[in-house]
Amino acid sequence: MNFKMIHENYNVFDLQKSMAFYEEALGLREVRRKEAEDGSFIIVYMGSEEGDFLLELTWLKDMERPYNLGDCEFHLAFHTDDYNAAYEKHKAMGCICYENPAMGIYFIADPDGYWLEIVP
Repeated sequence: MNFKMIHENYNVFDLQKSMAFYEEALGLREVRRKEAEDGSFIIVYMGSEEGDFLLELTWLKDMERPYNLGDCEFHLAFHTDDYNAAYEKHKAMGCICYENPAMGIYFIADPDGYWLEIVP
């Protein structure tokens, strides 16, 4: 029996803002979406041409406040082929939330506060 990771879900407060962030910061594009007939939720799958793993963004109509992420002790990691250009882009966007030069990595935060690791 084999298993393959296919997606990770993040619940988001403002779907359009989150989609715009992931497109600008990481080049992710909408692959597909599911919308509830009653309008109670929208699920958008974001992906890239670099792989088949998807980020699932879930928006819930009845959520009236940003999500509480606790200590935010989880993250997704993204490899980049141009670390310096990525760093400069994210610095200009103002989304770098933590840097570890000794390890050669840094983290960016999305509009909901989810951390994303950038590795060379």
